[in-house]
Amino acid sequence: MGILEIKNLKKIYGSKVSFTALNNINFIVEQGEFIGIMGPSGSGKTTLLNVISTIDKPTSGEIRINDIKPLLLKGDELALFRRRELGFVFQDFNLLDTLTIGENILLPLTLDGVLVNEQNKKLERVSKILGIEKILNKRTFEVSGGEAQRAAVARALIHNPSILLADEPTGNLDSKSSKIVMELFEKINKEEKVTTMMVTHDPVAASYCNRILFIKDGAIYNEIYKEDSRQQFYQDILDVIALLGGRDNEVY
Repeated sequence: MGILEIKNLKKIYGSKVSFTALNNINFIVEQGEFIGIMGPSGSGKTTLLNVISTIDKPTSGEIRINDIKPLLLKGDELALFRRRELGFVFQDFNLLDTLTIGENILLPLTLDGVLVNEQNKKLERVSKILGIEKILNKRTFEVSGGEAQRAAVARALIHNPSILLADEPTGNLDSKSSKIVMELFEKINKEEKVTTMMVTHDPVAASYCNRILFIKDGAIYNEIYKEDSRQQFYQDILDVIALLGGRDNEVY
């Protein structure tokens, strides 16, 4: 049994004029996998992430995360589930300007009422893993985009979530910062065994994953696994994008 199980997931928007954003999606993510979601713009990949993260509700189907059915939870139970089981990393970092980097990272623990000593221990550990010990007392506007994204990853990991969900985490970064952030995703996946699901349009970022699900018109179109080198996997990704009718440099 996987850490994440998706069964017959469907999402339809509108009533009079309906649009099927997701159609009969089925897959399992095993503990410790690093899975990428790719597909043309408007294919349903962000909708899929939003449904898994409980931001949006599916029209039908089932989701299990760590053997919990989040669609059955409401109110405080759902808020607690999100806070404890899920880690989120967004394209625009979603850090609060009024807090220091350290305070931003600790936010999930603060909301959970974790003791200060315990918070400090966890902050020390996660900031060391991500190499951001020196910026913890800085404000968000005093750090680079790459550092801000590393802080966002640290905040997502601080409470040891069952699954880390990332939406275009390199979308606002230059190629150098993107490489650093993706190497960190790879590191925490391999060394910390953090199960990660990432939506990306970037084939280079996607090549750090173990497996890619390609979505087209709301359905799973193809699935590929990394078998050899990252360079070969990158080429495999480009080949599927070409089959889908896209190019590696367009919004995907």
